[in-house]
Amino acid sequence: MRTVIRNGQIFDTATLNFAGERTLVIEDGRIVDDDGGSAAGDVEIDAAGCFVLPGFIDAHVHFRLTTLNFRRLAHWTEVEFGLVMARLSRQTLERGFTAVRDTGGDLRGLIRAVASGWAVSPRIVRSGLMISQTGGHGDTEGGVREVPECACQMRHTAFGVVADGPDAVRKAARHLLRDGSNFLKIHVSGGVATPSDPMDCIQYTPPEVAVAVEEASNRRTYVAAHAYLPDAIQMAVNGGVRSIEHGNLIDAPTAGLMAEKGAVLVPTLVTYEAMGAFGAELGMPKANLEKNKIVLDSGLRSLEIAAAANVEIGFGTDLIGETQVRQNQEFAIRAEAQSATDILRSMYVVNPRLLMMEGEIGALTPGAYGDVAICRKNPLDDIKTLADPAANLAHVLKGGEIVWSGDA
Repeated sequence: MRTVIRNGQIFDTATLNFAGERTLVIEDGRIVDDDGGSAAGDVEIDAAGCFVLPGFIDAHVHFRLTTLNFRRLAHWTEVEFGLVMARLSRQTLERGFTAVRDTGGDLRGLIRAVASGWAVSPRIVRSGLMISQTGGHGDTEGGVREVPECACQMRHTAFGVVADGPDAVRKAARHLLRDGSNFLKIHVSGGVATPSDPMDCIQYTPPEVAVAVEEASNRRTYVAAHAYLPDAIQMAVNGGVRSIEHGNLIDAPTAGLMAEKGAVLVPTLVTYEAMGAFGAELGMPKANLEKNKIVLDSGLRSLEIAAAANVEIGFGTDLIGETQVRQNQEFAIRAEAQSATDILRSMYVVNPRLLMMEGEIGALTPGAYGDVAICRKNPLDDIKTLADPAANLAHVLKGGEIVWSGDA
């Protein structure tokens, strides 16, 4: 199939600016170096007056976390998970996000359904199940648990593997990589949504972090770590972790260490705003709402600290279930601390590296996937326009096929 997009202002990722009107040609799902698109396409789009960007990229999503009410999830069947995951993935694509990095949860069924044509989704790079210590952020089960007879006994939750000690972490890592995980996700500090981990606790030890990094490195991939506290971030980065998820409580020395080690920070500011707005009505306990307030208040400051230290900053959202409808609001929140150019750089330059898809996503160049977001307004003039996809998106294409069109 040949798709031709004419008369639009084409975004150039190399300069992070628009390069003027140009015809974009997509054949068999990929952008081609064409002779100005003189030949007709099977699909023709007139983008006159519009701004043609690569599809958006979110480096921190959770399709498996289908509701913010974790108490309900204990009773869900795989049918319920599958139906909601398919809806969430389709809605993500229709908001302009044509590629995502899923950072925790079993997506094997969704991946197979998309490959078979039973569901549609963005391109997904996934960690598979999260790896957590007992009582850590990935230990989502509340209540008293019996102590296992040995540390080698791992426990599965709806979203992760609870593994204690280097040997158990190594086994969990190897199994996840065997089962198709593109990278690994571990937790090294407390989190907001889970029941048994205080925000200020450090999770895992350097030897446990080291074996996860070793196993990922042996498979030519990397480890991402959920972390808020400076000392937890330092432990992870010194252990070879490549990306720090969230990082809201980062300080200047820790940011300097991240820059020195080449680690990437993936802030996810919109999720704290969403949990603050809707958490109570969706059943989020008071203790979790209090934890959420701590990281909400420090979010923008963490961006400023990281930027001042020249840390590479990615673009993520981390929204759960019902709150994923607010995904594009991350653009507006980031605008309070970053320029439009810096936000687009996070999404189109840094994120493709995290997804290990450089040259394939984030650019409108020959050989890249024909993933396109056609916008009515120039995001460099006002990046907040991207926060309203219904009003601003004219078309969304994945592999040259139109997956969503707005009203004319």
